[in-house]
Amino acid sequence: MTLNEEQARATLNELGPSDAIERLELLAAELRSENEKQNLVSRASLQEVWVRHFADSAQLMRHVPCGTPGAWFDLGSGAGFPGLVLAILRPDEPTILIESRRRRIEWLEAMKVKLDLPNCEIEGKRLEHVKTRKAAVISARAFASLPKLLTLSARFSTARTYWVLPKGRSAAQEVDELPRKLRKMFHVEQSITDRDAGIVLGQGKVEA
Repeated sequence: MTLNEEQARATLNELGPSDAIERLELLAAELRSENEKQNLVSRASLQEVWVRHFADSAQLMRHVPCGTPGAWFDLGSGAGFPGLVLAILRPDEPTILIESRRRRIEWLEAMKVKLDLPNCEIEGKRLEHVKTRKAAVISARAFASLPKLLTLSARFSTARTYWVLPKGRSAAQEVDELPRKLRKMFHVEQSITDRDAGIVLGQGKVEA
């Protein structure tokens, strides 16, 4: 299954609060404007922003039980995907966006204010310098290889932490290359926005 732009809008409208679409439309406009100044996302993807960036981010919520309390950690947030979208759709739970590049940090901070997202926290530093705290969910989009990602973020995980990691076409291969103990924790589900892409899913504490 893949979505078109109209279906993506409908899906997002169902997932979030009543003002979610308005905030996402503002985010789309700001993204197009900022992309002229710095290359946040590919120009081609802006033609399908509701599928390629918004629905692609929102689909991660399908893999976490509804009502799961606690902070959602988004590692290497970059342009804000999935972090900003998740913060819009989950206004009553904290979303922590971790990003170390200065211009990306400035963009994320500006969007937090413009989109009025008090539940969104920007950690403008390298992941290894972020204070250790418990994550209910950990996501990362194009951040690092799966083994490195798990090693760097293991200290945030608990026995209840959900891992929701979009890995594109390499998802199954990256899971297969994990040590056996870790490999048993994870499996791959197909993305609903790209039939060739996979999402690595798991739950539990990863030992670094």
